[in-house]
Order: sequence, then structure tokens, then C-alpha cells
Amino acid sequence: MTDQPPPPTPSSGPGEPDPSSPAGSPGHAGPPPGWGPGTPPAGPAGPQPGWDPAQGAWGAAPPPQGWAFPPTGGYPPGSGPYGGQPWYPGPPVGWYPPGYGSDPNDALVTPPGAGIGGWFNRCGGALRRGWRQLVPIMLLTQVLPAAVLSVVSLGLDPSAKWSAQAGSTSTPALPDNFVAELLSLLVLLLGGSLVVGLVQAVGWAAGTWVITQQAAGQPASLESALRYGLRRALGLWAWTLLVSLLIGVGVCFCVLPGIYLAFALSMAGPVYLFERHNPIGRSFRMFHDRLGLLLGRVALVAVAVIVGTLIPGALEGIGTGALGTDPFSSAGTAAGAVVVIAITAVLALPAHLAQMVGLLVTYVEQRAHEAPVNSAGLAAELG
Repeated sequence: MTDQPPPPTPSSGPGEPDPSSPAGSPGHAGPPPGWGPGTPPAGPAGPQPGWDPAQGAWGAAPPPQGWAFPPTGGYPPGSGPYGGQPWYPGPPVGWYPPGYGSDPNDALVTPPGAGIGGWFNRCGGALRRGWRQLVPIMLLTQVLPAAVLSVVSLGLDPSAKWSAQAGSTSTPALPDNFVAELLSLLVLLLGGSLVVGLVQAVGWAAGTWVITQQAAGQPASLESALRYGLRRALGLWAWTLLVSLLIGVGVCFCVLPGIYLAFALSMAGPVYLFERHNPIGRSFRMFHDRLGLLLGRVALVAVAVIVGTLIPGALEGIGTGALGTDPFSSAGTAAGAVVVIAITAVLALPAHLAQMVGLLVTYVEQRAHEAPVNSAGLAAELG
């Protein structure tokens, strides 16, 4: 025992651990001389930036004058937690450039999730807004050409003469000039169908333009619609012929392939009018991407068209049959046949409207599932 103080602890050299420092802290030799709690480090210019005299510790540099976080007043209502704040650049959540956004209340575009009710509402709205233009367009381009073709076909149909010749002889034989008359009838029907198809293409394009323009809140006169229809009719008619040929070939293969092609190619006309590129391939892709949705919508349109054309067709057959085997043999029966054909052709008007409106609304609904779209953007696409 001695009352002498213990010998001083030798200081650690560079790179050697200090026995008084925590384990694993090599080279720590303690605070610099003159340092103590609450004492800022001395320097030629006084305390270093970031020193807080009140806390006696190092801290963050003081914020600039007038700065606050978040900005005074908080986030703007409805801007969301990330985008659209005025203190951070960028559009608000759910915002799209004008003309390209998605509006759940759009007059023509059924938004995803609206279901069959939304689809029916858009179809009915299109008819309510545009019937004053659509009815004359359909009468001029769909009803009238079909009625004229029916009258001409009935007047030149040689079947009544063939029946009379067959009844006048007991020996079964083909009527005179049977092949020539049959070929003439087929050429007439084929050529007439082509001409009628071209006129109907004018109506399809014009009606599509009217519906889209009105849904976008823009004026749509009958004269402007027909001018647009004439401008786009030739291309639409050519694609329609190709689609009809494919469906006809499909029908020859046990009918079912034709039915499949009729559904899969149902969007080709609208695709051509709005997109002008690859209508057949695009229609196939739409059909397979949302098979159930498109199949259901097109099936409803098909039922409306079948019912709306079969009933007038049956009435026409009954009415003209009551006038005899050759209604054009006298002026009275000929006038009666023309009246019957005209009335039944007008009765098919709802079927034409249902087909055009239903397919158009179905097409824009498919577009809405692919990307935000609205009536203004669609009207701009039509040109």
C-alpha cells in the first residue's frame, strides 16, 4: 500500500486501440483539449455552422427564412399523396391532356366496369340525340337501295314463266333459255348487291360521323354527314366486301366457321373509319382480347338484326305472293307489289339503326379498355 498516485496511462500511438475507448474503436484518443459539454469547438471564425448553442450539440443547418414543410395550407384537395402538389411539379393523379382523358359520364364511351347497362344507355343516348339525322340517312342509304333491288329482282324474276312452261307440257324438260336467264338473274343480283353495298357504306360512314360528333357536343348536319360518308365510302366498301367474302367462305365450311368470322370481324368497319389501319387484324385482336364482352354485345346486335329483318322479309313474301306468281303482269298488281316492298323495307329500318349504333358503341367500349378515350378524341380521329 502506498499513498502515491498510480502511474499515468501511456497514450496510444497512431493506429493502436485506446484502452479507455469502447471496443472496436481504434485510434480514438478522446476529445480535443479544451472541449467540454456545451462548449462549441473553437476556430478562427467562431462556432462552425450547424452548432446549436441551446442544445450544446451538433445539428442540421437551420432552414432558410420563410421555409416550411409541408407548404403552408397543406396539400391541395384531391391531389393525392404524391402527384399534383404545387410545390412538386407534375400533373395531379388521374389527369390526362385535354381530348385524351377518360370520362365516366362520356356520352358515347362506355367506361370499363359499367356493364351492359352502361352499353344500353350509350346506345339509347345516341339514338335520342341523332334520330333526326340518322333516320333520313338510313332511309336514303339502306332502305331505299334495298327496296329498289327487291323491286327489280321481282320484276325480272323468270321463275313465273318457268312454272308456266313446265305446266304446259307433260314432258319434264328445262324451260327455254333456262341457263341464259338464270345467269342474267345472278349477274343482276350480284351487280345490284355491289351497288347497294357501296351506297350502304355511305350511310354507315355518315351515321358514324353523326353519332360521334353529337356525343362530342359538336354540330352534325345531314349535309355534312353525307359529304363525309361519300369521302370515306369507297374504302369502307372495299373492306366490307373482303369481310363478306371471308364470312361466305367460312359458311361453306359447315356454317360454324362463318359464324365465328362474322363475330370476329364485326369491328372491322369501325376500325377502318377511326384507325384506318389493318381493320381485319385489329378486329380479330379485339375479339380475342375481350372475348366474353364483345361476344355478348355483338350477339345482342345480331339478334336485333335477325328479328328486325326476318319479320319484314316474311311479310314481303306473304304480300307479294298474294298478288300472284307474276305481280308485274298488270299495272294494278305491280303497284301493289311496289307498295308492299316499300312498307316492309321501312319496317326493317330499326334493324339498320340497331346494327350501326350497337357496333359503334361496342367498338368504342373496346377502345376504352385499351386506353383512356373520349368522344372528343374519337371525333378528331374520324377527321
